[in-house]
Amino acid sequence: MPQHATPHADVATAELDSLLRGGPFHVALRAAIAARGLPLQRVQHHLSRHGVKVGVTSLSYWQQGARRPQRPESLRAVRALEEILHLPEESLIRLLAESAERAAGQRPGARSYRSLVAASGVLDQLLAELDWAADGGLHNLGHHERVRIGARRELAGREAQYIVRAHRDGADRFVAVHHGDPGCVPERMTVRALENCRTGRVRLHHDTGVLAAELFFDTRLRAGDTFLFRYGVEDGTAGVSREYLRGFGAPGGQYVLQVGFDAQAVPVRCRRFTQHSAAAPRSGRQELAISERHRSVHLVVPRVRSGVVGIEWDWE
Repeated sequence: MPQHATPHADVATAELDSLLRGGPFHVALRAAIAARGLPLQRVQHHLSRHGVKVGVTSLSYWQQGARRPQRPESLRAVRALEEILHLPEESLIRLLAESAERAAGQRPGARSYRSLVAASGVLDQLLAELDWAADGGLHNLGHHERVRIGARRELAGREAQYIVRAHRDGADRFVAVHHGDPGCVPERMTVRALENCRTGRVRLHHDTGVLAAELFFDTRLRAGDTFLFRYGVEDGTAGVSREYLRGFGAPGGQYVLQVGFDAQAVPVRCRRFTQHSAAAPRSGRQELAISERHRSVHLVVPRVRSGVVGIEWDWE
């Protein structure tokens, strides 16, 4: 004799479907966990089998709305939860992005949290295709970026110089990541090896504008060796650029960001900012004086912490 769902189960399913469409994130997560009948300890166990470590306390906070998943590891956990709880792909991630954008009050023209969340998932896939995990055996001692804004106010390109130290024998490559502005065309971008390296495989994702490029060193490093290399990315494929930001997943050495503007496209003002995570509101805003001679601004972070740092500018 066929089994039929109880009226209570039908109501619960309909309620969950409604929450997955409209949120908020924490209520939908709580309903999804309840629908599966899993205690949080079991959810944690399933996550560990997916290679993601999240504490029971964090899971409890997430479903209460006391905290929001923000770090890359937490975002991977949310994607794993969609599979564990038998939910549609991207359902929880979408709700998380919507709630974060409302809370952060995104600046007009700023890169949205939704796009950063999408890019984080895509980047994981691209890095997996390049067999790149964690830090590749390298510790970042120094990172200097020079960003060029063109005459059409577009992100024309950038150069990056790294100083790294190997913490294990055999490190011989790095994976460079470029995230273009909304509307960019990564297929038309070019990666250039400029000093002490050569380009290898390149992987890209059109919808999110993420590009990952393999850079091979001129030598294999031993533990303790330091190495300097430099590369560039030619972009110029998107529309008007209003900011440049860099996210860091772990502490590191010095970071310098320099943004130079074409003589035909100099903004009226520039500000530096920080964020504890992509979901957090921007803070630490500070006006930056634009050099009249060189038409550039810069910031220096003596020791990088986990989070986001960047420069934003206004055209009028």
